[in-house]
Amino acid sequence: MRAVLEHCVGGQETSLPADALLIREGETTGRLYVLLSGRLNVLKGETVVATVTQPGAILGEMSVLLGQPHTATVRATVASKVYQFDDAAAFLRAQPAVALLVAQLLAHRLNAATTYLADIKRQYADHDNHLSMVGDVLESLVNLSPDASSPGSDRQPEPLPDSRL
Repeated sequence: MRAVLEHCVGGQETSLPADALLIREGETTGRLYVLLSGRLNVLKGETVVATVTQPGAILGEMSVLLGQPHTATVRATVASKVYQFDDAAAFLRAQPAVALLVAQLLAHRLNAATTYLADIKRQYADHDNHLSMVGDVLESLVNLSPDASSPGSDRQPEPLPDSRL
């Protein structure tokens, strides 16, 4: 994703100290971030689901593109720098090359997820437990209309204690 850095003209360079919160799950900011340096943890609730270290990595894109609250929390684990775009939608309209890179990133993620789910479906197709329903889940995800997307569980994420924010 280093190619994104070539298109970050107009982004506000922001420094984050270690443990600083960049994005809070459940909030809507309209912002997009591009990592310049450092290391960021992506958390769903209390679970670290990814560590981002690659300069040019994009954060906040799903919230911006879906017009929904952020689906995860992002926290700096070391001193880090990002480009911040307060009006991410305008930035993506003005930089179609970045919009295409974001689309390619999301397509790669979807491909990885569906490949993984298809593998699980093959492995557990003959089982009589909850894993046998992976096929139904996979089919519903592949055929999901844009208006019906609501990823995650119905359970509300547990709030983080204020001392950790």
